[in-house]
Order: sequence, then structure tokens, then C-alpha cells
Amino acid sequence: MTRILITSAIPYINGIKHLGNLVGSQLPADLYARYNRGRGNEVMFLCATDEHGTPAELAATKAGKPVDEFCAEMHGIQTDIANRFGLSFDHFGRSSSPQNHKLTQHFAGKLAEAGLIREVNEKQVYSNADGRFLPDRYIEGTCPNCGYDKARGDQCENCTKQLNPTDLIDPRSAVSGSTDLEVRDTKHLYLCQSKMKDTLDTWIDGKADWPVLTTSIAKKWLHDGDGLQDRGITRDLDWGIPVKKGDQDWPGMEGKVFYVWFDAPIEYIACAGEWAEANGKTDADWERWWRTDKGADDVKYVQFMGKDNVPFHTLSFPSTIMGSNEPWKLVDYIKSFNYLNYDGGQFSTSQGRGVFMDQALDILPADYWRWWLLSHAPESSDSEFTWDNFQQSVNKDLADVLGNFVSRITKFCRSKFGESVPGEGEYGEQEQALIADLTTRIRAYEAHMDALEVRKSAQELRAIWVAGNEYLQSAAPWSTFKTDPAKAAAQVRLGLNLIRLYAVLSAPFIPTASASMLSAMNTLDTSWPEDVQVALNALPAGHDFKVPDVLFAKITDEQSEEWQARFSGTRD
Repeated sequence: MTRILITSAIPYINGIKHLGNLVGSQLPADLYARYNRGRGNEVMFLCATDEHGTPAELAATKAGKPVDEFCAEMHGIQTDIANRFGLSFDHFGRSSSPQNHKLTQHFAGKLAEAGLIREVNEKQVYSNADGRFLPDRYIEGTCPNCGYDKARGDQCENCTKQLNPTDLIDPRSAVSGSTDLEVRDTKHLYLCQSKMKDTLDTWIDGKADWPVLTTSIAKKWLHDGDGLQDRGITRDLDWGIPVKKGDQDWPGMEGKVFYVWFDAPIEYIACAGEWAEANGKTDADWERWWRTDKGADDVKYVQFMGKDNVPFHTLSFPSTIMGSNEPWKLVDYIKSFNYLNYDGGQFSTSQGRGVFMDQALDILPADYWRWWLLSHAPESSDSEFTWDNFQQSVNKDLADVLGNFVSRITKFCRSKFGESVPGEGEYGEQEQALIADLTTRIRAYEAHMDALEVRKSAQELRAIWVAGNEYLQSAAPWSTFKTDPAKAAAQVRLGLNLIRLYAVLSAPFIPTASASMLSAMNTLDTSWPEDVQVALNALPAGHDFKVPDVLFAKITDEQSEEWQARFSGTRD
């Protein structure tokens, strides 16, 4: 049994996430977690809400609520939506937790001891209209690199270039929109990433199995221009983790907090501590996942994220971990994704463009969305959501292939043999050929899943569904029954066992439908098909079942047109 630690990029607290956010981190992470649990591996799947920094303050101000109250409320909302999407986190934590406060301050102290933090007197943008210094994300303007007119003061979300607020063309306050800005002196702490450059370079060179997207972004930040730069880790904000060296005050840093991009990745570790407290566990229970001196040396750690998060997870967070000189577990594999675009444009939380997770669930059950998003995951390049493609994929894959198979075989069995698995007949040459074909396909499916090839996994799973349909069409038990009822019974018995097999294989993608299939087959047997011959005899003769409700209803042209019109604008 392998032990696998999984984290997905933690979503900002500032609002409900759109489908692009979902497919870029949490959903494929859940796919991998469910698959590995199904294979019998021990999994720890962690995520949390990212509650500090500009997005939280701005959203709370807009909502007219204190920021702590707003964050608590939004954590509850995001937790509920995640549950309804079937995201199987072992714990969904909060970066504002006491555990993350303590651990972030601990890391800062260790980095200071190692000589990797320096104080910098710098100039920072001050808004006269707002009466405050503006952290990077409080400043918007035009990106000097690509010309995007809504770039933020820390990074352009369009081209992902790291920026400083003073780099922006025509900067303005994100709070008030005022252009009455000036530059004033202030003092902040910087993480000396430049001192870690060679260490990081060697570490990344050793990750030959990482996706090209991940390594290319990391290498670009390491070597382009002036190379890896030191990074500010404090901000002039009220809401956040107070700057301390462990439990000691940090002279000159009074009233400042740690930068959200310093404390947010540390929450991955702190989240395990939150899990332990919530479940009556000990420190040893969570440390075995995160400390190599406490058992984490045999853990495989996999991260999932969109490409805009790659620089922080390949450079900044590893600098924190390595720089602490403590035995923390480093990531083994980073699965990064390109962007999912929406109907000719971009999904955008800040601009409210696209379908958001709560809206999606108001329209259709989660499995419809899970299947489309994962089968169209933006792995090698950006992909695009269109309503026509969504309708075609749902109707052809889920309704016509999987749903139709389940409906046909169960209804036929009920009409000819009743609602129990028929016992007559043996599997013949045609059935053995199908078993051989499925064995090959299931091993290929496993290989793609192990390699975190999401789209190829979906394609292979669909091919496994198709194989059952083609067998059913060729065997035609409804015709066989007229001349050889025993042979027809064997064909039906195989078909009913295929439903259980499909439920097990499909659970990582469509867990609700999988549970429905298992319920219809009256079984709790979710054993993985290591031997397909054995798997297709799991439901014995005489085993009762019931004909399930329709697994997937087709999307009509009228529905597709209505939804396209409804979501053509921005979210209110």
C-alpha cells in the first residue's frame, strides 16, 4: 500500500469559484484521491480557503462585513459547494487557523536564523484618497509586458509575469479607483530566494517526470532576465498573521502581517494539524504525512494547481521548506493546468464572467460537470467551455453510452428473468474476448491515472463503456433468448456484472452515478478489478438487483440555448 499526500491550490475566500478554478486544481486532485483510495492506497487529501490579503479585505468591504465574519461565512459556503461537487477532502481548512498562525511564524523564525530574511527599506504606493498604503493587489493598471489593462500590482493574470506596483502603466487604487497615488517610504521583510537559486535549480532538474508546463514556468522564473528575485513576505495590512519570529516579536515590524503568498502554502501543512485536532488525533498522526523524521519519507506528495500558481509552488514555497533546515516533506510531483476559457473569453472571478460552481449545481447534478471538465481538462494547452460541446459530450458519453447500457440490460433482464442475476449458461468465446479486451483497456486506464493523464484516463474509461455497448449490441440477448435462453442468461449475467465493474472504474469521475449503479446492483463490493474474469463474476446467480432510475437525462437544445443566453453576461 502506497501513502499519497494530495493538496490542491487553496482558493481565495473572496467569492464562489468558477468552473475554471475547479478544473485547474480541486477537481483533478479529487479524481486522483478517489482513484488511489479505490486502489487501496492510503490517501491524505487536503485543501483550505486562502483567507488573508487583499482579496479578503476587498470582498468583506464590498459585503459590508468585518473581514473575520466574512471569511467564516464564505468558508462555510465554499465547504458546502465542495461537498455538493463530491470533493472528497480529508480536511478543508482555513489559512486563518491558529495552526497556520503558529506555523507561519515558526517558519519565519527559522528562515531568519538561516540568514534568508532581510529587512528592506522600500518605496510603496500610498493612496491619498484611501488614506493607506496599498498592497500589491490593491493596485491595478496596464501590464507593461502584454498590455492587459486589469493587471494587478503583484502579477498579471493574463501573461503571469511577476510585477511590482510601480511597473504598472496608469496605476489606480483597487479600493476606490483613485489615481491620486504617491510613493512613500516603508520597511518590509524579504525572503532571500536568490540565495536558494542553485539549490532550487538542482532540485527541479531532478524532476524529469514533471509536466513540461510546470518545469518550463519554473525555469523561466529562475533564468530569464535577472533570474530569481528576493520576494517581499510582509505587508501593511490589518488582516493577516502578525509578523513574529516564532513566538517572539520582530522589532520594527509592529503592525505588519505576513504576505498572503508566504502564509498560504504553509497552510497545506497546518491543514493537517487542523485535521488532527478536528478528528481527535495526535501530532504524530499528522506529522507522519509531513515530517520525514516522523515517517513521511515514504509518502508520495502530489500538488495540483493552475499555471499561474506554479512559480510560488516550485520556487517560493520550496525556498521556505528547504530554507528552514528542518525535515519537512517536499513535493514529489506538481500537476499543473492551463486555463479553461469560457465561450470565447476568459473565466474571471474578479469580473464575474462564466459559470460559477453554485450556478452549475443549480442547473445540473455535479457528475455532469465533473465528467465534462475532466474529459476536457486543459492539460497540454488552454481549452474552452462552450454550451454546444457540453451538451454533445453529456448526451453522447453519459446518456447514450453509459446510461443507455445500464438501462437496456437491467430492463431486459427484468422482462425475461426477473430482478435477479440469471444463473444459466456459461461465458462463451464472445464473452472471453470481451474480458480480454477489457483487461487490456483497464490496465491502460490505470497507467493513465497513475501518470496523472486526466484526459487520456477519461478517453480510456469511455472506451471501456463503449466496449460493453458494442458487446451488448453484438450479442443481442433479446434475439438469443428466442433460440437459446441459457446463452442469453449468460450474456445478461455478464452485462449486470459490467454495471458493477463500471461503477468501480467510474467512481473517480462520476461518484454519484457510481453509487447509484452500485445501489441498483444491491452491492457494496467496490473491489478493484485486478482480475477482470473474477470481477465479472462478482454478482452471483440469484443475486437481486433493481432497475435504476435514468442515470443521465439528455440536455435538450432548448435547455442549452437558454443557459447560453442566461450566462452570456457577468455574475451579479
